[in-house]
Amino acid sequence: MLPRRQNTRSRTYHAGRGKPLARRLLPLASFLVLCALWELIVYIGDYPAFFLPTPRDVWSRALVALGDGSLLMHTWVTLKEVFAGLAVGLSAAVILGYALAKAPAVERLVSPYLAASQAIPIVALAPLLVIWFGPGTLSKILVCALTLFFPVLINTIVGIRGVDAELVELLRSLRATQWQRFLYLELPASLPVLLGGLKIGVTLSVIGAVVSEFVSADRGLGFLVNLARGLFDTSLMFVALFTLMAIALVLYLSVSALERRVLRKQGRE
Repeated sequence: MLPRRQNTRSRTYHAGRGKPLARRLLPLASFLVLCALWELIVYIGDYPAFFLPTPRDVWSRALVALGDGSLLMHTWVTLKEVFAGLAVGLSAAVILGYALAKAPAVERLVSPYLAASQAIPIVALAPLLVIWFGPGTLSKILVCALTLFFPVLINTIVGIRGVDAELVELLRSLRATQWQRFLYLELPASLPVLLGGLKIGVTLSVIGAVVSEFVSADRGLGFLVNLARGLFDTSLMFVALFTLMAIALVLYLSVSALERRVLRKQGRE
């Protein structure tokens, strides 16, 4: 009977190990199915390449763009704008969000203006920033920062105000400084909520970079999309769009992995 139990445990163990592998292969399988459907649609519709290229056309164009270095150069320019915008926007949103969470009267005064500002599309604001700060990198960084600013700001306020008031009073009774309360209580307690806003913000920052490059740029993936459109090089346009999707996906998954790690440490998973 004992060997049978061992075999059962062994089968259960190997089956358990096989499940994560199946979950990893599922996105790849769905991607291959989508590519096959895409190829079939082009074949049935007999569409010309400038209207809808096949996945093979896009892959071949991507290899050419990688070979001549143009795709890497434009991707690097956009990445610099995105990361700089993330640094500026995240820092400003967290600092202002913390200040507003600690001053409800000021938050009630400022919040209507912050909410109203979200009615202005970033595509309409970007040309104004180019006029004020020039067509260089600074205006593009500011567009990225403004794009992610509001969701991170709101989540920061919600996260800080969600901290247990009894724990705050406990630290005050122990004569903890404001910095100590923030570092050891408020930041860890609000981090899951803050990371939830950041998951939205990192994808929006990519949109901000592309919008700013549409307005005024001679480099970057947004410029590459504009260039491909003017040349009727639809395959190159797809290459740039898929690269932008890959950047947004990697940023989102990175924040999600950080969020899972934080939740695991806090015992919430």
